[in-house]
Amino acid sequence: MNGAHDMGGMQGFGPVEIEQDEPVFHAQWEERTFALTLAAAGLGKWNLDMSRYAREQMPPTEYLRASYYQRWLFGLQKLLVERGVVSEGEMRTGRAETDAGGLRPLRLEDLPRVLQNRRGARMDDPVPPKFKAGDLVRARNLNPIGHTRLPRYARGRPGVIERDHGVFIFADANAMGLGKQPQHVYSVRFAARELWGPDASARDSVFIDLWDDHLEPA
Repeated sequence: MNGAHDMGGMQGFGPVEIEQDEPVFHAQWEERTFALTLAAAGLGKWNLDMSRYAREQMPPTEYLRASYYQRWLFGLQKLLVERGVVSEGEMRTGRAETDAGGLRPLRLEDLPRVLQNRRGARMDDPVPPKFKAGDLVRARNLNPIGHTRLPRYARGRPGVIERDHGVFIFADANAMGLGKQPQHVYSVRFAARELWGPDASARDSVFIDLWDDHLEPA
């Protein structure tokens, strides 16, 4: 999406404040939001890419004001309602109106199995690569309405394939419920000056992991 969440290369947000000895969670509600998100994902109603896309649909003015876990909570609430796990009324009142539709809640004894048996995005499908290390490529100038892992600042810019990571689930399609569409992911090296102009250091490069469908021959 060309939304407020795609902040790469944007300016005017002030310095990054580093908190010394920062705790994992700043409040109990953040801890609960994290736990609820993992537990709800165990229902199998959505995938990780769908979770990211749900957070990206937060209204821009809210997104820019929200903290990290406020965005997580927004995405979780959206998915729970959209997937029919809870109703709008239940979300508003916090009280159950119907049964859970046969869904099995995540129990304490299930945690080791769920946390240790997470399916990765890497695939074994014999998909031929479109590019190889050393190839000159260009990030496609795409402006999708839905989720994409191609950052806006790299679109239309030339780069070089640094390495082929292998075959992975195509996150852009997976987030939209269009299937895994396995394809190769590459580390693509972009000269800093190609991205940021002549004021950038001539010595610097930016490496971005991109899928076959994000790239075209330069």
